[in-house]
Amino acid sequence: MSENKVVQFVITRQDSPEAAPYDEKFEIPYRPNMNVISALMEIRRNPVNSAGKETTPINWDMNCLEEVCGACSMVINGKPRQSCTALVDQLEQPIRLEPMRTFPVVRDLQVDRKRMFDSLKKVKAWVPIDGTYDLGPGPRMPEKKRQWAYELSKCMTCGVCLEACPNVNSKSNFIGPAPLSQVRLFNAHPTGEMNKSERLESIMGDGGLANCGNSQNCVQSCPKGIPLTTSIAALNRDTAIQSFRNFFGSDQG
Repeated sequence: MSENKVVQFVITRQDSPEAAPYDEKFEIPYRPNMNVISALMEIRRNPVNSAGKETTPINWDMNCLEEVCGACSMVINGKPRQSCTALVDQLEQPIRLEPMRTFPVVRDLQVDRKRMFDSLKKVKAWVPIDGTYDLGPGPRMPEKKRQWAYELSKCMTCGVCLEACPNVNSKSNFIGPAPLSQVRLFNAHPTGEMNKSERLESIMGDGGLANCGNSQNCVQSCPKGIPLTTSIAALNRDTAIQSFRNFFGSDQG
């Protein structure tokens, strides 16, 4: 009977960014179709560990609860993923929850993804438009290009690909797969293309494309199935062409 079953969790906790991490065990009543988020909510409502001792509520990030916002990323049973789509019935117990270690821990399972957002700023991952005047709907993309660009636009900046990548760590300034893929996306946009050379040059130095070791962990772990390695391969070609333009000179930038 489901009312007699319990779900066991081992959660890596950290009281502050400077504090040492420690593990705490929890047991909660099982409910059919539970996901990790609903389990964490249950623990938050009744913060008592498996030893029967009252403890502090667990901190974690969440928002949409339908794998769109990317906020609830954490390491679940050793794999970085979204906790809103991690069903308890499909996980081996005890379920181990850890924060992503690529990013600084704020508290418990909550991390600071500033590193990734700074990288998106570095590569200018947007289409700069002067909003003073209404310019209309803008240029259209060819359907074939629109289809693969749409796949790249699914990125929800969850940070899972950076956590899975062995080249993104505290000793490296590699910007990681997600920001690189956004360079290809915005360079493909008819209006964003005017900053193409600027974006390419931002990834041609240290911390850019050259730091990718082609482990392909990113494309295996991406919750949205984004073809990240395909984008990186395309950018290798684009940056090679850009380097020739820089050397010989070109009126195309």
